[in-house]
Amino acid sequence: MAFFVVITMILLLLGSLLFVPIILCLDTTSNQYYIMLQGLFKADLETDDAQVFRIRLNILLMKFYIYPLKRRKRGVRKIQEKFKKKYQTEFKKKPKLMKIFRVLRTFKVKQVYVNMDTGNYILNAKLYPIFSLLNYKFGNFHVNFLGQNELVLLIKNRPINIIKAFINF
Repeated sequence: MAFFVVITMILLLLGSLLFVPIILCLDTTSNQYYIMLQGLFKADLETDDAQVFRIRLNILLMKFYIYPLKRRKRGVRKIQEKFKKKYQTEFKKKPKLMKIFRVLRTFKVKQVYVNMDTGNYILNAKLYPIFSLLNYKFGNFHVNFLGQNELVLLIKNRPINIIKAFINF
């Protein structure tokens, strides 16, 4: 009986993970760049003095730092190359284009704000009517002549929606 309860609890936990929102945020005004599985995982991209940037991972209550531009040891690369050669397959399946579009359609854009200056007055003037049409339909698009460039993008999705897009035809 206890085994059945434990298995049920694990299945309910895994099932609830399918409905937890995934949030992608790009905000150049406050320098926030992160992807988050709400309440469980967050990966921030932040500046660093020693390296150009680092990735801060918050998994549950633990914090880790990853330095992607740091040089790795040579031994690790040799092992990876041997593994790739040994298990590399000749026939690789290419993802179908329609499947990729179906997955991309599941993402919902919650917030868009673009404030742009190209540095060219003529190109800015040409972008002005395009951005005004986009404002009418979609969100906040602005052209300025002051040299300011800003982007705020907030995208949400759920793992269950991605899985359904892969499975359904």
